[in-house]
Amino acid sequence: MAVNRVPVLKRCRSLGLEPTVLGIDKKSKRELKRANRKVSEYGLQLREKQKAKFIYGVLEKPFRNYYKKADRMKGMTGENLMTMLECRLDNVVFRMGMARTRREARQVVGHKHVLVNGKLVNIPSYQVKAGDVIEIKEKCRGLQRYKDIVEVTGGRLVPEWIDMDLENLKGSIKELPTREMIDVPVDEMLIVELYSK
Repeated sequence: MAVNRVPVLKRCRSLGLEPTVLGIDKKSKRELKRANRKVSEYGLQLREKQKAKFIYGVLEKPFRNYYKKADRMKGMTGENLMTMLECRLDNVVFRMGMARTRREARQVVGHKHVLVNGKLVNIPSYQVKAGDVIEIKEKCRGLQRYKDIVEVTGGRLVPEWIDMDLENLKGSIKELPTREMIDVPVDEMLIVELYSK
């Protein structure tokens, strides 16, 4: 399995992202030194794509496959792409507050701690659907790890498309999110322009 091992704060700085978007409370004290370089149109499009890939922890090939799928679906390609990325199981676990970061959520899913509709799912890219019930396995709920996570994520705002019961580490998907419900600082139209060249 390929893993992105780039230091998170360094990557956030280069993409102009706030680390809080990823669920990280740290701040970088360094400033990005770019001597008034004008970024080309292609450069802007590429940066938006890299931002989306970095935020959701998706590598190039799967990301391109998401784009192709989104292009075949009805509606706006950019909005479809963002909805598909948001409906990944690892992202939903992060949004529900069962993990501090998306990377940790990916690990929780990979370690077989997550049940979807009562069935064990250990694929982080699994697409959740409206009406799915997602919970942490009964055996794992008492672990100290989840007590620590709930302490940290208890104050985090859960999106309106998710119904969450943090005490029982259980939640359900009320509906698939629209673009207005997704608070990720990515301009998906630039990604569509980049891939449609």
